Amino acid sequence: MDIILASGSPRRKELLTQLGLSFQVLVSDADETVDKSPPPADQVALISRRKAEAVAYKAGPDALVIAADTIVALDGQVMGKPHSREEAFQMLSLIQGKTHQVYTGLTLQRGQQTQTHVECTAVTFRPMSWAEIKAYVASGEPMDKAGAYGIQGLGGVFVEGIQGDYFNVMGLPICQLGMALKSFGVEVMG
Repeated sequence: MDIILASGSPRRKELLTQLGLSFQVLVSDADETVDKSPPPADQVALISRRKAEAVAYKAGPDALVIAADTIVALDGQVMGKPHSREEAFQMLSLIQGKTHQVYTGLTLQRGQQTQTHVECTAVTFRPMSWAEIKAYVASGEPMDKAGAYGIQGLGGVFVEGIQGDYFNVMGLPICQLGMALKSFGVEVMG
């Protein structure tokens, strides 16, 4: 069976490769806009389903599509990817010294069979100085990441602790993914 990752995220590609999976990438063109009133978990579930459906339609009924969507929320307020350095600075200023949540919606679809899961990980940032935030933003790393940081890169130096799946913070909860793959007949360790 063909496995298709419905994402252009280099982090998701890297994680699937580490699992030893052979897969193709077909980036979804699904509409990612949602009403901001539902809880963050509902938002990522909906967007990941849309992404999976859009790619499954193109890939055909025999392909297994893996789609994901990740957002960061602080006190229920969703933070997407920053559109400017100023917005990145603002996001980091808000989350520094606090605990926020990272939600990933994960959808697997093959033909008419679809599963959607949502993972939530709590991430605590240490207090950061304005100079640290400015230097991190200047590095460019925050610009393509939800919440304006990458835990696997320079942003990791600000993470005081996490509760939950570390890989979820990178954008793909691999424990949940491994269980879901198994239910579709794909063994990661077998």
